[in-house]
Amino acid sequence: MTSDQLERKNAERERLTAARRAVPLAERGHDAEALAAGVLDVVAEFDVAAGGTVCAYLATASEPGSVALLDTLRRAGYRVLLPVVVGAAPLDWAEYTGDHALRPGPHGLREPIGARLGPSAIGSAALVLVPALAVDRRGTRIGKGGGHYDRSLPLADAPLVGVVREVEFVEDLPVEPHDVRMTAVFTPAGLSRV
Repeated sequence: MTSDQLERKNAERERLTAARRAVPLAERGHDAEALAAGVLDVVAEFDVAAGGTVCAYLATASEPGSVALLDTLRRAGYRVLLPVVVGAAPLDWAEYTGDHALRPGPHGLREPIGARLGPSAIGSAALVLVPALAVDRRGTRIGKGGGHYDRSLPLADAPLVGVVREVEFVEDLPVEPHDVRMTAVFTPAGLSRV
């Protein structure tokens, strides 16, 4: 990546982060409800059978997503794994068994209290829901910049679905050689293949 591209990526990350913080609470709530209502359509689109594993994430205050989305998956019979941040290594994973079984983790995230399954657990997933600040029409994803997903997604052998708001599904983002492209984008309006 050239220094111009790196500057563009950093500027884009800052712009997206600021825009996300400015999203009104009512809109965040609407987005969370729409994603929870549509997540079963996403697993159906990728033919994920009940009992299959879905790697997901627990949304922070400004990220699209919710505990309700995770609970929708569990009630429908899917095994849900959530990431556990372990230093600079690829993400570890643990099973989500409900909001009551979460504890505070690094970076202000909450994580499951259950057994750690190791970084390779993402390889057992039939679908991976990936947090992103934005995804472009080619499937390029830009995250928060910690690199945890960059180190983890190559271990997956499943469709990768970036979860963003409609305005975060953009035409073009800068790309680095290590960036793993998304298979699709899931917004409150629905699923789009890329």
